[in-house]
Amino acid sequence: MKEPVKTIRDTDDEARRLARRLIRGARFGAIGVLEPGTGFPFTSRVLTGIDVDGTPLILVSALSVHTGALAADPRASLLFGEPGKGDPLAHPRITVRTRAEAVARDDPRHARLRARFIARHPKAALYADFPDFAFIRMRPESASLNGGFGKAFVLEAPDLLIASAAISDLEEIEAEAIAHMNTDHPDAVDTYARLHGKSKTTGWKICGIDCAGIDLSNADQLLRIEFDTPLEHTNALRAKITELSRTL
Repeated sequence: MKEPVKTIRDTDDEARRLARRLIRGARFGAIGVLEPGTGFPFTSRVLTGIDVDGTPLILVSALSVHTGALAADPRASLLFGEPGKGDPLAHPRITVRTRAEAVARDDPRHARLRARFIARHPKAALYADFPDFAFIRMRPESASLNGGFGKAFVLEAPDLLIASAAISDLEEIEAEAIAHMNTDHPDAVDTYARLHGKSKTTGWKICGIDCAGIDLSNADQLLRIEFDTPLEHTNALRAKITELSRTL
């Protein structure tokens, strides 16, 4: 008998790297929720950020349909991945099944989330502090990755999140490290963008550092650079940053 066609591939490190890059390198995504009252699937577009542990983050208005939907039912899906030239279905994308976790303004995490989100989306500073806006962490539970035709994978939360003993320590030095690189080493940051993002422009700034990589921004462009392995202690950050001046 003919072997059945295997439609879902075994999840490997290459698939995990692609999935993390799609999520962490996104400026926005499509969110799918269940509309209160009707039960119909409802989709919208949201700006996205990333918390220090790799959890997607959104900033929402109380007036949005998806905000009310998440309050009624925290289950939601986020779609990441932008099409390029040619067939849109030939380009990688990932749908992440998540559970929404609202972060109150008096939550100790709020200041960190606000700072990271606005560094990624500076224009959000205009409305992030409005009374009807709030941050929501979208905790991943599983994901479906399509890396292109014939490249389908199923991933679980540990495949997407950042696991490191250095997360808390890096939180404390992130702002200082970003300011140092952007002020004292702007040429190095442009080099990162050229080597790892094939950028032909200058003026890049680091807008985020976590234990798994760094985020660069330049106007409306965003570039995610993943470390080869996550940091296990903050003393290794300088060496990791130096490595990025060479191709990994």
